[in-house]
Amino acid sequence: MSTEFTVTETLDVKGLSCPMPIVKTKQAIDDLEAGEVLEVVSTDSGSMSDIQGWADGTDGVSLLEQDEGDDVYKHYVEKTD
Repeated sequence: MSTEFTVTETLDVKGLSCPMPIVKTKQAIDDLEAGEVLEVVSTDSGSMSDIQGWADGTDGVSLLEQDEGDDVYKHYVEKTD
């Protein structure tokens, strides 16, 4: 994992499948201030492409990094505005 950013909040969506990780991520991002970083922890392998696609298509967010561990997927999303 990179140390170029500081996690502001962690969202645990383990056990949830599409579309809930995206829905919960959007709700959590809406509560953050610009420049803050949300760590999303998921057990859904599809979240790797789902969160990437959501971030690419959503203004005001930037996907900083994704980490694929042992059945746990971590996503780091920054609210940019």
